[in-house]
Parts: sequence; structure tokens; C-alpha cells
Amino acid sequence: MIFNLLRATYITLFLVFVGSFSYAQSNYFKMSYGFGAGANKSYTDVYKGSFGYTAYGVFDYHITPFVTVGLEGQYGMIQGGDIVTDPHNRQFVNKYMAISANAKLMLGELVDYNKSEFLYNIRGLYVGMGVGAIKNKITDIVRYKPSWAAVDPGYGPFPGVDKSVNLWVPLNFGFNYFINDGYGYMRYIININAQSNFTLGEGLDGYNDSSAKFKNNSPDVYNTYTIGFKYMLGTIKSYRKTL
Repeated sequence: MIFNLLRATYITLFLVFVGSFSYAQSNYFKMSYGFGAGANKSYTDVYKGSFGYTAYGVFDYHITPFVTVGLEGQYGMIQGGDIVTDPHNRQFVNKYMAISANAKLMLGELVDYNKSEFLYNIRGLYVGMGVGAIKNKITDIVRYKPSWAAVDPGYGPFPGVDKSVNLWVPLNFGFNYFINDGYGYMRYIININAQSNFTLGEGLDGYNDSSAKFKNNSPDVYNTYTIGFKYMLGTIKSYRKTL
């Protein structure tokens, strides 16, 4: 009698433990891919940047639902300057391609979002960093000042190359909004992202002027502002918190 009671008590406690453990966990897909597009703005040796466009594709591996490593490819147009209004009459257009490996960390990995509706709603906030290469193709550039320039008409050529490959370091700040499928799994992601892209080299604007005559003491940078969509897929893995 006592043995049966102990056995029943043990089984009951075991089932409660398993049930609690299962409730505290969720399953998620280990991979995702996506695409998006938006605007960019350049900050280079040219006095004033302009807006261009960027399209991208991504493939990520989810170490957890909120920690990813992946690859990103970009294609777009970066431009800056104006032959009329620029102090040195410079302007450029760059039709570029780039690829990077990157990692991202979301807020959901760091906080107990199940205790706060506000934290739950912003658990997709993230920061990230990557490294890769950017292939520059200058399709329009002023190498010689026009004859009507106010200063040094006809000066040139401005040094630089029309085609180059530079090291590319993207820094990300963004937000993932998760949407569940009909089975309750996190399946779809709407992504909003701001990215600062540092290039180590002088290929982004096509100008490589001496710093003695022109301001040329900081990396060429372009920022992107994009919206995109991701789809989660692959095998399923368990996570320690409820999603």
C-alpha cells in the first residue's frame, strides 16, 4: 500500500515536472532567408552625398531564435556630389555589389520578455556587425573640372579608379517583427533595418585625392535604410523560453 502510494506520488511529480519543463520551452526553425530594399545615402570625400538605392538578400542560421549568423548580399547605386554645386565640381555614380558574413544579437536573448508585454513586443530589436567585400563600378564621374568652374577651370585629372574591390564593414541596428504560422511556429519575419557601411579604401566614390589638397582623412561610408521580409525554414530546435 505504501509502495503504491509512493509510486503514484513519484509519477505525479514527474509528470508535473515534465509538463512545466515543456511549457517553458518552445520550438523554432534553425534557418531563414529573405530579401528587401530601400534607400541609401553616401558620406565620402565628395563634399555632399546624395540618395541612391539598395536591394539585398540574406541567409541566416539561427543559433537561437534571437542570435543569428549569416550571409548578406547587396546590389545598388550610390551617388554623391554635383558638378554645379560641389565646391570642386565633383560628382560620382557607383553601381556596386557587396557580400558579407555577419552576426546579430536580439534583445529577446538578453531579457525575460515573458514577464513584460512591452519587452515581448520589442524582443526583436537587434544590433549586428559583419565583414566582407564591396565591388565598386563607377559609371559616371567628373575627372576634370569644367571650363566654367569658378576655381581652377580645367583642373584634372582627379586621381582614382573606376573599378575596385574594398573591405566592407556593415554595422546594423534594426527590428524583427515575428509572425506565427497556422501551427504556432515563428515562420515569417518583417524586418526594418538601418545599416552603416564602412569601406576601407578609396573606391566608393572613385576619388583618391591627396589629403594635402582635399579632405581625405576618414573612411568612405554609406548608410542604408531598408524594409524586408524573411521566411524561416529547416529543422526544428528547442529553445529555453516560450516564444
